[in-house]
Amino acid sequence: MGEQFAGKSILVVDDDTDILTAIELVMKDSGAEVLTATDGNTAVRLAEEQQPDLLILDAMLPQRSGFLVLEKLKAKKPKGSKPHVIMITANTGKRHQAWATSLGAAAYINKPFAMEKLVAAVEKVLAND
Repeated sequence: MGEQFAGKSILVVDDDTDILTAIELVMKDSGAEVLTATDGNTAVRLAEEQQPDLLILDAMLPQRSGFLVLEKLKAKKPKGSKPHVIMITANTGKRHQAWATSLGAAAYINKPFAMEKLVAAVEKVLAND
């Protein structure tokens, strides 16, 4: 794939291990340092400890939803500050998308999605870093 994300750290959070593994492999192949979590509490802990450039965050997670993770990590931070967040979800409701955006998500992608769409979103979000 290349090294377009070299020097970037990405935390991928999803409770579906197939999706998690697929995203992890693509991001690693693109040169990123990748961390993973399968629940919301672990995601918050890793994000606070490791300070990744980007979170690819599932909306529906055990222990703490992606929305609550987003709220915790983005509270009281200026718009556009790290970590940048791309929400991924099977929920197609516009209300959830508006909520994620209002909490600071830079992009919102509905599952199932083509990996190329996610990579393009990551490129766009990280382009200004």
